[in-house]
Amino acid sequence: MTTPAPVGTGAPFTSVTDLIEAVSAGRLGPDPSTEQVSVAFTTRQGARHAGRDRGYRNQVLSLRVDATVGSCATEPDELTDDVAYDCVGRSVAELLAHRVPAVRVAALDAYLAAARPHAHTADDAVTIPAGTSLAKSTARAAAVVDLLTVAPGQHVLVVGVVNSLLGQLRQRGLSYLPCDLAGGSTEWDEPCLPDAAALLDRCDALLVSGMTLGNGTFEPLLRHARATGKPMVAFAQTGSAVLPCFLGAGLSAVSAEPYPFFWLDGGPTTLYRYRATGRPSC
Repeated sequence: MTTPAPVGTGAPFTSVTDLIEAVSAGRLGPDPSTEQVSVAFTTRQGARHAGRDRGYRNQVLSLRVDATVGSCATEPDELTDDVAYDCVGRSVAELLAHRVPAVRVAALDAYLAAARPHAHTADDAVTIPAGTSLAKSTARAAAVVDLLTVAPGQHVLVVGVVNSLLGQLRQRGLSYLPCDLAGGSTEWDEPCLPDAAALLDRCDALLVSGMTLGNGTFEPLLRHARATGKPMVAFAQTGSAVLPCFLGAGLSAVSAEPYPFFWLDGGPTTLYRYRATGRPSC
């Protein structure tokens, strides 16, 4: 894939459907019918950082287009291996119409990452130093929370609970409302409520996982942020190249972490940060 010059659309995108339509029409890069997925794989991960009382599990679908990998995390065991195998050799255009939402998101992510590399489009890059899984998780969390423009005492709705992010909020005197579709509780025994919509009126800002792209909960959060002017920051392994297209449409900043993610490698890894201020549309 030859990297195209950035193409302005006149306004930021407000829905995943509109973004997929723009990509399908070739408005953001090469004709997606000519871009093929050469490798597809799933990563199943279990983690419990040293010194932490709770662990977690992840499953991620990843698709390779040209030299880049796009990803979408799902709930554990949500996808069979056959879903990944079915993607190999198919065009991005085909997969953007796939029946499985995670496939559509991963294909969109791979295409946009190839057409608009983070190294060329991000506002800055942050190196997460080599270290233990906990040290890297903590460093990533600090880089993400730095993007929030909130004051001590304000409430942050955290959608997709990551304990290292909550720890950073606690250190900065910020209150939070933990929300996760899987429920459960935080490292500090606080309940994680599954319904983000029920918490929106109680928050001053939103800190949102890229997983919301794959499970269909992203757009209502974006609409709320756009309507109220509340800061909304996305931390993205899922859809790291997708979410920057919503900057200025309710999304104020993105921490984009493409594959390979910090938890896959003990060496230094990179995340890319985007801010809406002064940025042209996708």
